[in-house]
Order: sequence, then structure tokens, then C-alpha cells
Amino acid sequence: MDMGRITVKVSDPAISIDKLSFNYGDRPVLNEINLVVPQGISFGILGANGAGKTTLVRLLVGQLNSVTGSIFVLGQAPSTAQSDSIGYMPQRNALYEALSVRENLEFFSRMLGLSNKHERSISVESAISLVGLKDRADDVVNQLSGGMRQRVSLAISMVHEPDLLLLDEPTVGLDPELRAMFWQQFKEITNTGKTIVISSHTMDDASHCDYLGFMRGGKFIATGTPDELRQSTGKSDSTLEDAFLHLSRKESDVS
Repeated sequence: MDMGRITVKVSDPAISIDKLSFNYGDRPVLNEINLVVPQGISFGILGANGAGKTTLVRLLVGQLNSVTGSIFVLGQAPSTAQSDSIGYMPQRNALYEALSVRENLEFFSRMLGLSNKHERSISVESAISLVGLKDRADDVVNQLSGGMRQRVSLAISMVHEPDLLLLDEPTVGLDPELRAMFWQQFKEITNTGKTIVISSHTMDDASHCDYLGFMRGGKFIATGTPDELRQSTGKSDSTLEDAFLHLSRKESDVS
């Protein structure tokens, strides 16, 4: 038993945010966000570049602070000390390009607290297999394509089997086949009771999520299931893009 690991009650939400605001200097980025994400689902944060998605993810993972309002992740205030319970895949990968895929996984798994060599080896090989890189495990990262590097980054975020995955634009630059593979893995992860939060600006990602939050101007303008958000337009054939544009116009009218 890992006595340092945070125990999460099933009844607790994975994420709870109340009136959260954040500024970069004098520039407001997030504006009184309220959000509850239950455990065991995939939650998509959908919005254009500059909407505040990456800032919110970085707050959730404990990389930023100095906020107003409250934010709790797995029942705790966000902190890098939660790294054994949270997996984080940043928008720009932080891989060691001179190391192989396996060496990168070995290094980051040690950093994430997998101290037992045998257990670490099993976790590393499992993560490599999950992202379909068994035949490239000994290749140096700088020899890999952009899509393969994305897979290595995803493997790193999952290697310690965290309760919560925070993924910032994980499918950017992936071809449709790789994107489908990622989403198959995400579904298998949430089926085990773990939670995934994904930021994205693509409607394809949005359509796979259990729940969505449409983000615009530093706040959520709507949350719900993909079907609920489509129905917000009042038209039976609406797409998620239609719903986003409809709700954005309504928000602009109110503002």
C-alpha cells in the first residue's frame, strides 16, 4: 500500500470549482468559473484558442495559483504533490529527444513515484503497449513522427495509473486512425472508474466526451452531454458546432 497516495471517496467529485477567477497580471483570463466533474467520465473543455482552456488545465494540475474562488481536485487543493494521483499531458510535449521511448517512460515513471524496479518495468511496458509503440520502444524520440511523440506523451501521463487524467489538446496533429485509437483507450480508462478531462477545439473530440463545457471569453457558457448541447438550438439536425455558435451568439447578446 502506498501511504502517500490520496484516497478518493467514490462520492467525491473529481473536480469541484466555485467562482474561480484568474488574471495574468492585469489581464483577466478566467472569470468566475463554476464546475463540478464527477468521477468516471470524460469531460471535454471545448473552446477556441485563447478561451482559457490551457490556463484552467494548468490550474487544475497545480502549475498556477493566485486565484480567487475555490478549486479542488480529487478532494485536495491543486498541488504538484498530487502527481501520483493525476496524469498530465501538456499541449507541448516535454520529452527527452535524445532518449528512447522506453528510457523516457522509465525516467518519468521514477519521477512519478514508481520506485519498485519490477513494478516500474511492468507499468512502463503496459503503457508502451497501450499506445501501440511496442515495435518502436527502443527508438530515439527525435526519430519519431509528431503523432508518435503524442503517443509517448500520452503513455507518460498514464504510466502510473492515475485516478485523473488532464490532457491538453491531446489529439492535435493526429490522423483520424490515431485519434480513434486514443478515444478507444480513453473510453477503456473511464470504464474503470477513472476520470479524464480533455481540452480541445475540435468537434470530433467533443463528440466523444461524456460531458462537455463550452468555453468562451474565460468562462463556461454551457455544460451538458453532447446531445443536450445539440438540442439547445431547438433543431433536430443540429451539430455540436451549430450548438457552440448558437450559444456563443446568445452569450454575446447577453453581454
